[in-house]
Amino acid sequence: MRRYELTDEQWVVIEPLLPKADRGRPLTAPRQMLNAMFWVLRSGAPWRDLPERFGPWQTVYHHFNSWRRHGVYERILEALQVRLDAEGQIDWDLWCVDGTMVRASRSAAGAGKKGAATSPSTTRWVARAVDSGASSTWSLTATAFPSRSTSRRDRSTSARSSRKS
Repeated sequence: MRRYELTDEQWVVIEPLLPKADRGRPLTAPRQMLNAMFWVLRSGAPWRDLPERFGPWQTVYHHFNSWRRHGVYERILEALQVRLDAEGQIDWDLWCVDGTMVRASRSAAGAGKKGAATSPSTTRWVARAVDSGASSTWSLTATAFPSRSTSRRDRSTSARSSRKS
């Protein structure tokens, strides 16, 4: 077995949850497609750098998007959760799909570029999602925006002052 690929035991659990070809041309081997998706997602490489043993990257990418749209990944996750819960291996208070963090640039987080004026003050809100699972919390940032009337007044004042100069 190669790196990032499913074992035979894992494949037996997941295989019934993958789509089957109803009509037309037979599907590309689903196990090969899933292994290719895992390779891209785990390695962090672009789709175009997919090794040739998995077939054309466009085919894998098409399957990835199609399965996402049709809820295949949600069905797999749900089936694995049910199985692990029955075995008593999930602590629902600590359950999460991915706990990694990716640092965003300062400007993506609301800060200005180097040397620019500071960003406006923000108010932090923490809210629990209504339809979320056991303990899902979202952190929101609210920023005050000037009203339209204030903006117009400021523009007209600056226009008048520029004419006087």
